[in-house]
Amino acid sequence: MSAVATGNGNGGTPHDLTKADFQSDQETRWCPGCGDYAVLSAVQQFMPELGIAPEKIVFITGIGCAGRFAYYMNTYGMHSIHGRAPTLATGLASTREDLSIWIVTGDGDSLSIGGNHLIHSLRRNVPIKILLFNNQIYGLTKGQASPTSEIGKVTKSTPFGVADHPFNPVSLALGAEASFVARTIDRDRRHLTDVLRAAATHEGAALVEIYQNCPVFNDGAFSALTEKETKDANQIRLTAGQPIRFGVENERGVSRGPDGGLAIVDVADVGEDALIVHDPTRPDPGLAFSLARLADNPTVPTPIGIFRDVQRPVFGRHGARRTAPATEVELADLLVGSDSWTVG
Repeated sequence: MSAVATGNGNGGTPHDLTKADFQSDQETRWCPGCGDYAVLSAVQQFMPELGIAPEKIVFITGIGCAGRFAYYMNTYGMHSIHGRAPTLATGLASTREDLSIWIVTGDGDSLSIGGNHLIHSLRRNVPIKILLFNNQIYGLTKGQASPTSEIGKVTKSTPFGVADHPFNPVSLALGAEASFVARTIDRDRRHLTDVLRAAATHEGAALVEIYQNCPVFNDGAFSALTEKETKDANQIRLTAGQPIRFGVENERGVSRGPDGGLAIVDVADVGEDALIVHDPTRPDPGLAFSLARLADNPTVPTPIGIFRDVQRPVFGRHGARRTAPATEVELADLLVGSDSWTVG
């Protein structure tokens, strides 16, 4: 896979891009079998499709295993502090519209100390792409419960089992009015790449939750969705314009229940006309939210794919904008205007 770069950022001529252009000279170091390797490879393989020179792309990461990602991409990047990647990315997006800005974060980094920054970057529709690696555990700090760990899970920080209800990252993003929300899986290269491609072309904030296996502290958390024997029965693939069907023989589907909510049904019992036809472009996020809540945990049939993809004003790119810098008189009026006081 190759594409022509728009330029090298230093006045050079365009050239064909390949995966190698996005691979840094740093040794990739995660635990053997970590799902981060698969995601890194998929991102590096996909990046040439954008036709954007590496120096016009920025990866900002937080704290956690996912934080290493910035070192392995041959782009500009920053390994930021815990939970603050969206803050830094917002500042950069506000001043450099020419850049493609990506965030790589984990469930602990983005949903604990970084939760406030995450929801407001989505609410504002900042033009950034957020890859949220969800392994339902704190991996870097050696196996404590995270905000997505299931109730009852015994970890080093919860020896009697997790007692608090976990976040559902997709429904959280939809509740924040995110304009693009999707879920994919580290071990499904084609599906992962398709979702990345859609997120990259979206104008505005895009959040992609990636179920990512931690082989050391939470191995097999998503086996129902990844193993050959079980994945067909449990992956509910969302395809725009198509009835929502799944199962080994496509025998199951999603329809409205008697209470108006969504329910998993046998197609033979209700007929295909009763199934929900997926439309991620619906302005009202209500149906997408219901889909996000269809599964309490990834051990049962779980939707994957693009839940929402709508257009709305992008942060900093609509409305009246000033291009000229403030004058000294304007700055003085601001600093010593009627809304200032002398204390003491």
